[in-house]
Amino acid sequence: MGALPGAPVYLGFRGYVEGMVPTITLNDKTQIPQLGFGTYLIPPEQTAGIVGQALQVGYRHIDTAQMYGNEEGVGQAVAASGIPREELYITSKLANDNHRPDDVRRSFDETMARLGLERLDLFLMHWPLPTLYDGDYVSTWKAITDLIADGRLRTAGVSNFQPDHLDRIVAETGVVPAVNQIEAHPYFANDTAREASRRHGVAVEAWSPLGQGGAVLADERITEIAAAHGKTTSQVILRWHIQRGDIIFPKTMHRERMEENFALFDFSLTPQEVDAIGALDKGERGRVGPHPDTFDYLPD
Repeated sequence: MGALPGAPVYLGFRGYVEGMVPTITLNDKTQIPQLGFGTYLIPPEQTAGIVGQALQVGYRHIDTAQMYGNEEGVGQAVAASGIPREELYITSKLANDNHRPDDVRRSFDETMARLGLERLDLFLMHWPLPTLYDGDYVSTWKAITDLIADGRLRTAGVSNFQPDHLDRIVAETGVVPAVNQIEAHPYFANDTAREASRRHGVAVEAWSPLGQGGAVLADERITEIAAAHGKTTSQVILRWHIQRGDIIFPKTMHRERMEENFALFDFSLTPQEVDAIGALDKGERGRVGPHPDTFDYLPD
């Protein structure tokens, strides 16, 4: 990738042009910007303003979810931005209490109404919940894929799916998810889920790409690499994800951090630096989120 002079400018995501945010072609032949903006834990009443700032900075890929409670704010920001719809990529996710097929369809209608969109780019099953719903996440997946037929959903995917979860839905439905959104960061590479996703031709999205609590950002090895490039540790970690092929959407409520997280395309890590960051993986000890095999949270 070439250097991007001056402030970053995003010109749309249909096709890669040197200096732009790169895209990844998914297994359904659609394209997704590799860098996006996350909205987890952004308060609903602040979402429109914060997402609006992200769009001003240049982000065109926005990630939200039914359980975040802020889809309406995302929709308001999109409507107020004046950006042509075809230049935006919007993702939402199915809430854990909406897994039954009838609830999938009903809640998708509600998501579309809150977002104010006629078509959604990507809809994910947020968690497999194998200990709930009699272990039946297959019918949930089938109901999500059925949404594509009515023309309002472009791409279907999953989130937090382990290898056996992926194997099962593909074997029982014949439909391969386009993406699997999983926890991944230098202290938890999540290679087992990554490798299973790649085996099925499923793109990997990394949630919590910077880890949590600041430990990864303060890591001595990453700090050394950042100093060598004149970059921040967060930029180095996000660049590491980009070079590994991950789709990322860091979240922040501060415009200066939005701009910092966007400025990833005027430098590259060496293969040795990529390997050094990868060597920080702690396996399961590095996981900060719940384990998908046992997570059974249902919203109140």
